[in-house]
Amino acid sequence: MIAGLRVLILGMGVAGTSALTACREMGATAVTVDANGTADHPSLAGLDLSQFDVAMASAAFAPHSEAIRACEAAGLEIWSEMEFAWRVRREGVPWVLVTGTNGKTTTTQMVGAIAQAGGLEVRVCGNMGIPVIEAARAQCDLVAVEIASLQLHFTTTLSPHAAVCLNADDDHTDWHGSLEAYHADKARVYRHVQVACVYPAADRRVERMVEEADVVDGCRAIGVTVGVPAVSQLGVVEGVLVDRAFHDQRRTHGVELGHLDDLSHLVAGAVPPYLALNALSAAALALAVGVRPQAVHEGLAGFALDHHRTALVGTVDGVTYVDDSKATNAHAVKAAFGGFGEDSVVWIAGGLAKGQEFGELVEAIRGKVHAAVLIGVDQEPLARALAEHAADIPVVAIAPGDTVMERAITAARSLAREGDTVLLSPACASMDQFRDYADRGTAFANEVRRLEG
Repeated sequence: MIAGLRVLILGMGVAGTSALTACREMGATAVTVDANGTADHPSLAGLDLSQFDVAMASAAFAPHSEAIRACEAAGLEIWSEMEFAWRVRREGVPWVLVTGTNGKTTTTQMVGAIAQAGGLEVRVCGNMGIPVIEAARAQCDLVAVEIASLQLHFTTTLSPHAAVCLNADDDHTDWHGSLEAYHADKARVYRHVQVACVYPAADRRVERMVEEADVVDGCRAIGVTVGVPAVSQLGVVEGVLVDRAFHDQRRTHGVELGHLDDLSHLVAGAVPPYLALNALSAAALALAVGVRPQAVHEGLAGFALDHHRTALVGTVDGVTYVDDSKATNAHAVKAAFGGFGEDSVVWIAGGLAKGQEFGELVEAIRGKVHAAVLIGVDQEPLARALAEHAADIPVVAIAPGDTVMERAITAARSLAREGDTVLLSPACASMDQFRDYADRGTAFANEVRRLEG
């Protein structure tokens, strides 16, 4: 509990606003700091930090930021939004955590769908849905949290029932300071887990995170695989989702949870491996808190993907258009291509490259790319990778401007053949020409609907 604490709140976005409300309602004193004009103070200048017990920092404040260093120098404990939420939580309600470079939102929402199908009242929260501090204090049966590495760094006492790290590719190294530090913060998702540490069985890096985690006695490692599951794993047998981890006869038998076909409504074409792994991870988290196996099929069959993640927009003249604007790094793009056939994709890509190199990505997907359309102000890294690793693929570069998406769709349509898919999967951030990835995806969908008339 936080009653009586003197809390310094750094950042007045969703996290800071929720923390301020909780402080007022739970008997803590709060002072807010943010340069946006809505806080008590625009900076730490003039504040006596010795007057506070703890600082709650939003993810906008990196560990090397001046404000964080000042608080640490003053001896203040730093709490993330997640740590604050755990401290003010409703006792007795289990939590499950989902992290990873990609797939967090989808998997967390799948947990919610499965839990609801199993009769639980669940709060799905984190970087989407309701704020995690609000969810922590709500009357419910389960809290399912999407948690990023930025939110794990200053999280120390959180003890979930189950957790998963879906993957750990290169991302946010500017915030963490290095790739090693990024991976170390991702690994914190497994600290103090009570029941199940869920991990992708084919990913040795994440498996090592589980092996090295300081967990509660009795916690088990649960692998997920798109192949036939071993004992203590969930996997796929001839299109059937199978559990060999959460029942008494797991050494000799598997329990049917659902089918790959339960996910077919979410994508154009075959169900890609990443989506199957997301579903199996969500199923494992739900089973870890006691949801009945039959709820997995019901939850997945009725599940709808978040907007802008391999979302089917429409079909025009036999060409399918798919919005994957949320894919802002190479790892996400590679996953999106998993469900497409050879030489079948007209790929729209580009934006702010964030210092990424794309040679490995192009090597991985070139067999599926029929043509590429480049957008954005930072096209050179993608253009270079395509020239070096897929020189036979036609590439059209779209100059920046107000009509960039209209021109990109026109170019893609001219390159596509009947049966092809035009896939917006940019591998880059969107803020060069759009408000955010959602704005970019909406622009794509609007142009497709214009083609549909």
